[in-house]
Amino acid sequence: MTATTNGHGPNRAAGPSAEAGGGRADALLEVDSIVAGFGATTVLHHLSFSVATGEVAGIFGLNGAGKSVSMKVLAGLVPVRSGRIRYAGEDITGLGVEDRVERGMAHVPQGRQVFAGLSVEQNLRLGAYTLRRRNRDRYEAVLADVLGRFPLLAERRDDLAGSLSGGQQASLAVGRALMAEPKLVLVDEPSAGLAPLAVRELFDALRHVAASGVTMVLVEQNVAFGLQLVDTAHVLQTGRIVHSGPVAGLDADALAGYLGVGRLLSRGIAASVATRAGSTPAISTKPRRRRDRPLVATRTGGRRP
Repeated sequence: MTATTNGHGPNRAAGPSAEAGGGRADALLEVDSIVAGFGATTVLHHLSFSVATGEVAGIFGLNGAGKSVSMKVLAGLVPVRSGRIRYAGEDITGLGVEDRVERGMAHVPQGRQVFAGLSVEQNLRLGAYTLRRRNRDRYEAVLADVLGRFPLLAERRDDLAGSLSGGQQASLAVGRALMAEPKLVLVDEPSAGLAPLAVRELFDALRHVAASGVTMVLVEQNVAFGLQLVDTAHVLQTGRIVHSGPVAGLDADALAGYLGVGRLLSRGIAASVATRAGSTPAISTKPRRRRDRPLVATRTGGRRP
């Protein structure tokens, strides 16, 4: 792995993070051959990837690929049938949600899920549950830091969360997660349902969180948005990682093919990849064949469907 300057600040990790079974000295999170699902339905089929300390890893895929289930498994909301999850060198596969939060993991769920009948500050206080139990004296300083990151939340700290706009609720959900002073944040579909301006504001907030050194795993349906934020992209199909690699080295046309997007969206993907690579996007005028070439120069595991 190499350290690069990639828009999050200097020396953020940007190398591949899909080695099955982990084993990397710099890995904060290692997911090794996870099988999980609901009832008789298996959603994840031997899912494997790892995330380095300080890295922002993105998981992308079509609807039904298993992205949100992956996040729920990492957060401890969905049990693992087989395989292993290691965090900071510890096997946390059997640990519950609260134990994972105690160890420095936080989850921003899909749909934001703020407590509408509580004030903004009360929502943030709930996020600090483990912090206040661990070190009550830290609460005011952490609250001030989070409100400093999100000035709109500071302005509306006494208002009910249900009165906030969708973008403000998204910021509140991220802020609530940060109140636990996490080392790893799991962010599930943060831009879903947001207006373009709110998406931009949320992107800026997440970028600043990443720049502070917090490790992040991001699931995002808006691929062009996600590629501007993450260091490493993992493509998920039917519960398996089929390709992984640094964003700057991705083949935008092949990525668009794997994700089944149209020409307009493929332009956005190409622009995002080119921006991260420091080049001008070359938009092909030829029809693009789906899945006709590798996503990155080196394959990192999994079978091509």
